[in-house]
Amino acid sequence: MSQNCDKNVIQSKCCSYSGRSRRNGSFFRKSDSKRILRWRCVGCGKSISQATGTKCFNQNKRRVNEPLRKLLCSGVSQRRSAFILNINKVTVARKLKFLAQQARLGQEEFLKKFEHSRINYVQFDEMETFEHTKLKPLSIAIVVEPEKRKILGLRVSEMPAKGLLVNKSILKYGKRVDLRKPAMTKVLSSIKEKTTTHLLLRSDEKSAYSSWIKEVSPDWQHERFKGQRGCIVGQGELKKIGFDPLFSLNHSCAMIRANVNRLFRRTWCTTKKKECLQDHLDLYMDFHNQYLTN
Repeated sequence: MSQNCDKNVIQSKCCSYSGRSRRNGSFFRKSDSKRILRWRCVGCGKSISQATGTKCFNQNKRRVNEPLRKLLCSGVSQRRSAFILNINKVTVARKLKFLAQQARLGQEEFLKKFEHSRINYVQFDEMETFEHTKLKPLSIAIVVEPEKRKILGLRVSEMPAKGLLVNKSILKYGKRVDLRKPAMTKVLSSIKEKTTTHLLLRSDEKSAYSSWIKEVSPDWQHERFKGQRGCIVGQGELKKIGFDPLFSLNHSCAMIRANVNRLFRRTWCTTKKKECLQDHLDLYMDFHNQYLTN
């Protein structure tokens, strides 16, 4: 008894597409304790299965993907996640890259929802952290849709040290390039096709923001608000004022600080590579939009 194969799988795996296949038994997959059906292509004789072409193909520990994603987006460090799931810390590091790639695909699908219902109002700003040491600061450009507090974009970039750390930073690591402008313009450009012509953007009073916005779209409207003092409980993004015009943005930034372990205000879990921070933030952004704000 023959049946139709998955056309995309057959075309990618077989030398000639016939459109037909025959059942060829099954096998037990230890990684998630499931029995997987197998077929043989009539056209070229190659064997395929239900697992062929899936995103977790060839993974030996696919059962930990979802628990690990929830742990990494809930304030748990990579080492503690490895301890909880009884896996190696190297496995966690590799899974983080895989999950981040899947999260970026999920974010692309999420942004497609705004192609017909255009965005007409966003809030944006920058968060600051560091890699390895405070002498090597990093900036995180963030854009938020305030109505439902959806994060539309996050981008990590290098920035030079400030204040009393400038001379020490230059002496030990050399002069750092300021990449905050390319990062912010890239985030804003990524949502340009999903917005209305006269998009309203709100931010704090950083003087450079206006010129950055004009380079992306001169038709966008920009409103600035004076920055306020942060809460005394350590959540610097949340403000101790009666009404915060940037509440959705500040609340989303506070949630990132609370759920991404390496961004805690007081922590010994610091970022060693900015690429890993970008992966972790992409993973959290998809988790935030899919679960935390639904």
